[in-house]
Amino acid sequence: MTLREPGPALIWCPFPDVESARPVLNRMLDEKLIACANMLESMISLFAWRGERDQARETGVLLKTNTNLLDQAVARLAELHPYEEPAVVGWACDAAPPGTLAWLAELGR
Repeated sequence: MTLREPGPALIWCPFPDVESARPVLNRMLDEKLIACANMLESMISLFAWRGERDQARETGVLLKTNTNLLDQAVARLAELHPYEEPAVVGWACDAAPPGTLAWLAELGR
């Protein structure tokens, strides 16, 4: 686990659809690993997987958390995700207004 300065963080991850994303996201909300998840329905993903090019309709999900929980949230999302090898990426954010910082700081307390 990486030690980071306290602050906002985001996680991006595609899901097969809203129905498969919703229970995972609710679980992460219940476990207080994220403060919010935005589901973007019906995006088209073009990708290379195991040497083959393909495309699929997916639901993109952007999750809001704080840096203190980022590694734990990324690992938990990968564990709960329905894909064999989900594409999960997380990063610390450089800026947010005071209200957002206070909201995200409440996670893990």
